[in-house]
Amino acid sequence: MSRARTLEQKIALRISKSKREVFLRKDFEDLGGYDQVGRCLKKLTEKKKLIRIGYGLYAKATIGLLSEEVIPRRGIGTIAREALSRLGVETAPSSRHKLYNSGKTTQVPTGRVVGIKGRISRKIGYNGKTITFERV
Repeated sequence: MSRARTLEQKIALRISKSKREVFLRKDFEDLGGYDQVGRCLKKLTEKKKLIRIGYGLYAKATIGLLSEEVIPRRGIGTIAREALSRLGVETAPSSRHKLYNSGKTTQVPTGRVVGIKGRISRKIGYNGKTITFERV
């Protein structure tokens, strides 16, 4: 006799099978109601399977080797770019990336400044580390 899966198990299974790193709350709207999905995502963040990076934005999580805190599996710049593309905002290299790539500076960009084409009024980040947006 097989047991029916809970909503939390269905969401966790969908996340584990996905190649994406960033998820929106609306990715799971076909599984349950808005509040119900929100509660399940909150439980998954408490279980350290996800990390909340913004309003309705979640990323796959891992435990950091040095600090032993929950961090995204990819760098903050990478997940910010993926999140912005999922939200429909076009990204471009920031002025810091352009200077580094042209050889005018040896200062390696951290990835915390993301160039965008358009407008956005969201904060993307975790544990006090946020992304700065630069219009290009």
